[in-house]
Amino acid sequence: MRRVSLLLAIGVVAAAAGPVSAAESGDYLRLFNGRDFEGWVIDGPTEGITRPDGRPVWSVRDGEIVCAGNRWSFLRYERERFADFTLHVEFVMAPKGNSGVGLRTGPVDMTAVQTTRPSCFAYEIQLLDDAGQPPSPFSSGSLYRYVAPAENAMKPAGEWNTLEVTCRGTVIDVVLNGRPIQHFDQTTLEETATKPLAGHVCLQNHGHDVRFRNVAIRPLDGSATN
Repeated sequence: MRRVSLLLAIGVVAAAAGPVSAAESGDYLRLFNGRDFEGWVIDGPTEGITRPDGRPVWSVRDGEIVCAGNRWSFLRYERERFADFTLHVEFVMAPKGNSGVGLRTGPVDMTAVQTTRPSCFAYEIQLLDDAGQPPSPFSSGSLYRYVAPAENAMKPAGEWNTLEVTCRGTVIDVVLNGRPIQHFDQTTLEETATKPLAGHVCLQNHGHDVRFRNVAIRPLDGSATN
């Protein structure tokens, strides 16, 4: 397993964090401070951490998380694990982009990638440049490979999207751009019935450019597990 600390990541540009619209009540914990990757680590192969020209795949610019995609990796918030929560993430895709958000996951073990990556160990919310395409278990807003969204609510490449995911017990609700697209009880599907009910959250590098901002989480009923 490769876990690389990002506290002093190369290429980080200090910037003030932007406002989190969903967190105005003060109930949200800002996971990304807008300046550096304090609290985060990268899971994945070396090629998913540094590009061939030496630039980091993950960096901070203008208060945003910038993924200059190369091969694959996951930027994981290591500081805390969460059980029941609402996660708020804003993102913008490049044309033909591919990314995702991992839920209740753990570290990726490079000797057992196919069982420890988020979409296998727990869940990945799929993010694609596929606006206007029919929903499927592999489209934007899907619980990747398991459950299709009610609709494809993704905006075209270059436009900011807002994702909110609520996990409470075995039930997962997903709202993309203000449209409810998932209400799923994992006990209703054999493949997901025993998925973990607590874990880390992460962002995916799938070899494409994508930017994230306003990454914040609201633990429900004091459910952070550390």
